[in-house]
Amino acid sequence: MASKYHNLSDYDINSVPNASGMKVGIVVSEWNNNVTGALLDGAVNTLVKNGVDKDDIKVMTVPGSFELIYGSAQMVKTDVDAVIAIGCVVRGDTPHFDYICAGTTQGLSHLNAKQDKPVIYGLITTNDMQQALDRCGGKMGNKGDECAVTAIKMIDYARRIK
Repeated sequence: MASKYHNLSDYDINSVPNASGMKVGIVVSEWNNNVTGALLDGAVNTLVKNGVDKDDIKVMTVPGSFELIYGSAQMVKTDVDAVIAIGCVVRGDTPHFDYICAGTTQGLSHLNAKQDKPVIYGLITTNDMQQALDRCGGKMGNKGDECAVTAIKMIDYARRIK
């Protein structure tokens, strides 16, 4: 569980490699688009702020969070250096939440381990909508910012390890 004091938008800009020339794909769920749209904005703004050309950011939407698996699997086949998967699942009254969260996490984890390009986990899973709003630009910052920084660092890692 994230600390209630950790701001997802806080990072040391000096620890982020120069992202010039990096290409990033973002697959974003349409479900809970008030949240995922804000996460997307955070990711794009942070990528650009750190040197990624806006034309080198490819954004595609999928209907829901479970579809992030297929969407990301297809995106890694394109001319991108990393993929950020953005979604939001809010707990309801049925076990649907557990199945979607577990299945999406397992699918993205499998994809991340099997591909040559990093797949960044940007699925937020919350107990209520307020927690989601707190994590997409509210009092907890924006998880999209954190995902963008992670993508930049992982692209840099992949380039340095080769």
